[in-house]
Amino acid sequence: MNSPRDLVNKLWAFCHVLRDDGVSTLDYVQQLTLLLFLKMSDEQTGAPWHRPSPVPAGLGWQSLLSRSGEDLENHYTHLLRELGARDGMLGQIFRKSQNKIQDPARLTYLIHTLIDQENWSQLDVDVKGDAYEGLLDRGVADGGAGAGQYFTPRALIQAIVDVMQPEPEETIVDPACGTGGFLLAAQEYVVTHHQLDPDQRKHVRDELVTGFELVDDTARLAAMNMLLHGIGTPNGASPIRTGDSLKADPGGRWSMVLANPPFGVKSSNLVINDEGEAVRERVTTSRDDFWVETSNKQLNFVQHIHTILDTHGRAAVVLPDNVLFEGGAGEKIRRKLLETCDVHTILRLPTGIFYAGGVKANVVFFDKKPASKAAWTRETWVYDFRTGERFTMKTRPMTREHLQPFVDAYKADARHQRVESDRFRKFSYDELVGRDKVNLDISWLADDSLDDPSKLPDPQTLIADIAAELQDLLGQVSELAAIVESAKAGPGE
Repeated sequence: MNSPRDLVNKLWAFCHVLRDDGVSTLDYVQQLTLLLFLKMSDEQTGAPWHRPSPVPAGLGWQSLLSRSGEDLENHYTHLLRELGARDGMLGQIFRKSQNKIQDPARLTYLIHTLIDQENWSQLDVDVKGDAYEGLLDRGVADGGAGAGQYFTPRALIQAIVDVMQPEPEETIVDPACGTGGFLLAAQEYVVTHHQLDPDQRKHVRDELVTGFELVDDTARLAAMNMLLHGIGTPNGASPIRTGDSLKADPGGRWSMVLANPPFGVKSSNLVINDEGEAVRERVTTSRDDFWVETSNKQLNFVQHIHTILDTHGRAAVVLPDNVLFEGGAGEKIRRKLLETCDVHTILRLPTGIFYAGGVKANVVFFDKKPASKAAWTRETWVYDFRTGERFTMKTRPMTREHLQPFVDAYKADARHQRVESDRFRKFSYDELVGRDKVNLDISWLADDSLDDPSKLPDPQTLIADIAAELQDLLGQVSELAAIVESAKAGPGE
């Protein structure tokens, strides 16, 4: 079996060939998405899965392997059209899909050689795995859209799910699910840690997880991942919903939220109003259930997650540093979160674990509580996994083992038995609200590596860190500009 890196190199080399034929990187990835679904559906009819294929007879992988040249191209086009007309999850995966590879010889090589000779079902819990992430990352570096640069590392997802310990009766949602990594890990945890009765198995298949995704192609990949891992049924309703999570309260409430919302601020695009005039779209999100109005996506997702959590529901959310220290709307949201929820744990993440260099992020764990005059947060434990830690995607990738000390210190079954250490400290509610702007970006360890030039990050990492800081600053400037523009427009506009 090829290593993920070998697969990336092979797939990327063929991507260069197809670009000469006018096939873009993202079009190529979409074709891989569709073809890999067909291949893995076929693989899983055999050992050790023995699952019935979700694809109707005559439209599956074997129907492609039995053809070549123009016959293959014509059948592939027919297959996409037929499957795209289906109802349920199968239709969601193939809807509006087209064959972007018009050269029959290229299509034959991709299907018969590049894809068929690998057992993709054994690569990873997530069908795209390291190979898919690596390919998308290369596409971003090559000038593609921003897809892939904030993929949540599998090791981090696994550690988060391990401390959250989802139960079979839970309802779990990711309001920015991407390709479904959190949802797959949660489902796998439930299946492997519990003996399920028939009713529980049906709940786990049909109701355990729900995902919302803004981008159609990403939602397609998420739905494919779900179906290949026994979530949902080919003709049934999809657990993946496409649309803007922040647009409105969806009405549903879930017992657990696992999420890594998108970073950045909302762009001001031109839209056509009711009078047919081109006007600037509102950059801030205004909802009755939100505490404050802001254009900062992460701050809006924090408010959205608070809305969709059931009372006593639990959340683990990956958030950039600015959410923890930013003033104005950020301060107001942090105060409300500390008051209405038990914000019991913050994990400070190291740099170098995301495809976008220089990203500084945290995982904030909190439980939603019923209305109360007193603040629900009594104390917050902060685990510093950042100071002195250096990871890179290629030379020192973060593994699940690196996160085991945090998992052990978290004490999921007995948080009251936590013990302070050099990296794990608790801060009382009074200490937190007494900090300037309720700043939750807390550090206390000295980074000895900064005093030793030989231990400094490489120049590329330092440049990425500077770029990330500038991006945060530009986001704050954009939000300030939006506020000024809104004030100038006046209440009548």
